Amino acid sequence: MIDRPLYLNKLMSWKDKDTIKVITGIRRCGKSKMLECFASKLKAQGVTSKQIIKINFEEMGDGQITDAQTLHDKIDGILKKNKDKMTYIMLDEVQKIPEWEKAVASLRLRKNADLYLTGSNAYMLSSELATFLSGRYVEIKMLPLSFKEFLSFHSFPSDMSLERKFALYTKFGGMPALKDFNFNEGQSYEILDGIYNTVLVKDVTSRVKTTNITAIEKIIHFLADNISNITSTNSITNTLYSARSIESKNNAYVEGYINLLEKSFIFYPIQRYDIKGKEFLQSLEKYYIVDTGLRYRILGRLSDTGRILENIVYFELLRRGYNVSVGKIGDMEIDFIATRGEEKIYIQVSNEINDAKTRERELGALQAVRDNFEKIILTMNYLHIGTTEDGIKVIHLIDWLLEN
Repeated sequence: MIDRPLYLNKLMSWKDKDTIKVITGIRRCGKSKMLECFASKLKAQGVTSKQIIKINFEEMGDGQITDAQTLHDKIDGILKKNKDKMTYIMLDEVQKIPEWEKAVASLRLRKNADLYLTGSNAYMLSSELATFLSGRYVEIKMLPLSFKEFLSFHSFPSDMSLERKFALYTKFGGMPALKDFNFNEGQSYEILDGIYNTVLVKDVTSRVKTTNITAIEKIIHFLADNISNITSTNSITNTLYSARSIESKNNAYVEGYINLLEKSFIFYPIQRYDIKGKEFLQSLEKYYIVDTGLRYRILGRLSDTGRILENIVYFELLRRGYNVSVGKIGDMEIDFIATRGEEKIYIQVSNEINDAKTRERELGALQAVRDNFEKIILTMNYLHIGTTEDGIKVIHLIDWLLEN
């Protein structure tokens, strides 16, 4: 078992606090393993096995718990036996239990209960949950492996270059479940296919009454093929209608499925921000896919290296705690505006900037921003690494991913 310090440290920082810890993220990104790592950490600090309750509601062995009252009574009985000893309650995929919120809200009131939950879709953090828990929860958003984690998880030949390892990352992605398959394409593809189908069945189609799976898969394919491109619901609707995947040009129908895909943590929307107007634009978002390996499974090919790099940078910024938007300044675009507290960074991502026209485009948008916040170009080319005369940093993308 390999620790993921980014998330483990967050859990430890909230330990014993009167706050329910909710770990969310796409299926198979490592939420259950994180709870195991957390339990091991607790035991290393002297917590006994009797003080740790871990229930995975997707395992057959816990199938006897089918309602909130049974869940509450089982755990409450253990809490009473433990008396004043803090008891760490870990409920994995708890959203499978109807009205689980009521049980959790009641258990939180016990002085010796410290609660940790996981869930694979955003419905568990609905308004109903917020009402029951009265704001007494913190969400820890978990993602597949970063490139830095990817290097720790996998084994590589001693003579393999860092660039080759990064190429494997862009193709296979960061799902921890691929660890034991040594980048075997057939086996890795089967694992990714299983993850994709589970998300599609359990987190998307199960939420709506539909037999038109083809339409949903067409939407997924469109979004995967257009990561980092400005996208409108209308353009997706027109594409599906032209392909006869839907019977009418119904934007609301398509928006509903896109919303389901967002709540399943497979696609993440990003708003555009008008830098001069200082306001978010209400139309034409971009989408990024949570894992480039899943994109490879969906499309069956690798394409558009520049947009894959942009996708990787977006999720790395989320891991580092930034709020991220796309910048618009006049007719130019800045790939990312990343803010964290009072910190702000403008970032352009480009596979290479050797070509004078490309270099002028990437630099021009940053030069048009008249403030003193940090401005960066991330590139895979070493030729122009350094700082320009006007203070714009040019950093090799792999070096940036391995920072900190």
